[in-house]
Amino acid sequence: MNVVTSPDPRPDPPRVAWRRQMRERVLEEAWALAAQGGWDQVRVADLAERAEVSRPTIYKEFGHRAGIGQALVERETERFLLGLAAVLDTYRHDVAEALRKGVAHVLDEAVHNPFIGAVITAARGGTDALLPFLTSRPDPVFSSARTLMSAWLAEAVPQVTQLRREEAADVVVRLTLSHMLLPPSDPDEAPARVTRTVCAVLGVPGPLAT
Repeated sequence: MNVVTSPDPRPDPPRVAWRRQMRERVLEEAWALAAQGGWDQVRVADLAERAEVSRPTIYKEFGHRAGIGQALVERETERFLLGLAAVLDTYRHDVAEALRKGVAHVLDEAVHNPFIGAVITAARGGTDALLPFLTSRPDPVFSSARTLMSAWLAEAVPQVTQLRREEAADVVVRLTLSHMLLPPSDPDEAPARVTRTVCAVLGVPGPLAT
């Protein structure tokens, strides 16, 4: 039997490929600058120099400086949620353990990811203008994370009502974000404590207290 294979996709036209590469360079440099000194220190002139493009080109692509911040947060949100989804799926057989590992992963990212760490550190001092993108703009991290958790819980605990699952997704995201912004005195215990609360909302067994 003859097997018909799909033709290889055509490569992007040079102009499209250059634009994609330029956009990624600008976002990489914005990430590096924000990680070093917070979003308040990121200037379009510096991005243009570091990414080796003109300022008009950056403004044409992103619209304004806030557009760069929005694009950066959207990119980092996607990466962040992909990592969280991988952790949840790894421990899918045990809901409580999956939730505990997921919360631990998020809190670990807050400590070891220099970009997230810089944003949170600056936000604690009330100086960083990138935080609103993380919490209150359209499609923020909060809403995306809650949507991810709701979808995961629908598969992990289908016997729980949708209302309870949505409530649990909201609780886990709010509590985890709170722990990111205001680290607890016992960070090693935080994931289990959050998980016990969420499991109580779901009505499923939680992790044992240590």
